[in-house]
Amino acid sequence: MNLATTLRGTVFRFGSVKEVLAKANPPKSGDALAGIAARDAVERVAARVVLSNLSLAELRAHPVVPYEQDELTRLVEDSLDEEAYRAVAHLSVGQFREWLLETETRPDMIRSIGKGLTPEMAAATAKLMSNMDLMLAGAKCRVVVRANNTLGLPNRLSSRVQPNHPTDDVEGILLSAREGLSYGCGDAVIGVNPATDTAASTRQILEALHELTRKNAIPTQHCVLSHVTVQMQALQQGSPMDLMFQSLAGSEAANKAFGISIGLMDEAWEMMKDLGTTRGPNVMYFETGQGSALSSQAHHGADQVTMEARCYGFARRYQPFLLNTVVGFIGPEYLENGSQITRAALEDHFMGKLLGIPMGCDACFTYHAAMDQDELESLKVLLAASGCSYLMSLPVGDDIMLNYQSTSYHDIPSLRVLLDKRPTPEFDAWLCEQGILDGGRPGPRFGDPTVIR
Repeated sequence: MNLATTLRGTVFRFGSVKEVLAKANPPKSGDALAGIAARDAVERVAARVVLSNLSLAELRAHPVVPYEQDELTRLVEDSLDEEAYRAVAHLSVGQFREWLLETETRPDMIRSIGKGLTPEMAAATAKLMSNMDLMLAGAKCRVVVRANNTLGLPNRLSSRVQPNHPTDDVEGILLSAREGLSYGCGDAVIGVNPATDTAASTRQILEALHELTRKNAIPTQHCVLSHVTVQMQALQQGSPMDLMFQSLAGSEAANKAFGISIGLMDEAWEMMKDLGTTRGPNVMYFETGQGSALSSQAHHGADQVTMEARCYGFARRYQPFLLNTVVGFIGPEYLENGSQITRAALEDHFMGKLLGIPMGCDACFTYHAAMDQDELESLKVLLAASGCSYLMSLPVGDDIMLNYQSTSYHDIPSLRVLLDKRPTPEFDAWLCEQGILDGGRPGPRFGDPTVIR
């Protein structure tokens, strides 16, 4: 395995595959904070040259966290589809990138090899791609899943209605949810971040959302994003639950900081399949974000793009209905500005889809990041054009509980008109029945929350 190259008469030698992966990364404030970023643009190019010549087999043999030290590494290695792996193992990272971008490479071909890829392979490929490469390849990676409706079909753009309330006032949550539904949002999920992480609060919100969706025959899912152990308590107590949620990280140590493990998530998944209220078969919802492992000092010296890809290697065990990266929420310590947040969103979307995950994105920023509204709107267009399964939606794009800027209820229908996309088929039909949409355009009851009882 060759970890050296010569540029302009200067020899660049790297000590490990992990170092090559880190230094091939586009500039990220998180990698600089961790002290693993390339010193300058020339070293970054040298790392990419080395990376492009490494084979996918060499990446499999050198995970960024050793097999003996990490249960996620063991999970990925032990569950890899060997037949799919053998189809691409001989390719270099550069050759694999070229294959993905070839016009002859179809979505079904990419889907067939996804289970044979490790997260390190997906991350390595992303590092050799431009933003447009990530969009083109991401658009080819199609993942179709089903709960109470069907997500991920071509020419569709879904959204999560996020009707958060700073005191978990149920009537306030329901009012916000009705408004979002009246703009054609919410086909991915009506998902609430609770202010109080208790089984009682989780049950109260879930029961209200369940009543709303069933009374109006809305073909969507509901979820309360409390900790998975809290949701398990609520489920055992008889609470209706369409999707079970948890935030994931890319190492065993980082997941311990979240209070989870593979064993716990296995238990939650089995409980959800037995007691959940969705038709399924996909019943889980996850969130991730670049920098989470670094924030808990559990990144093992690996870069944040590679650690993010490992989240998807973890998530695919549970065949989730939803997974979104909360791309700008973690803050400027990890993604400093609009350029870095945009790049991370396109990376995450591509890597997740390549690994077989139905990727969405919370295109967002915190108020101390160097990003503005125009940059955020541009990112939403880029993601939707890339085939992103879903985005968030909330009143005026301003989350009054979590205090960050995201996607508004008005943005989703605007993106659909701009890019000629529709909601999930089941939700689309319901919107037309209610008069909210008329053939993909606003109908007579568009924006009228009183249509939802």
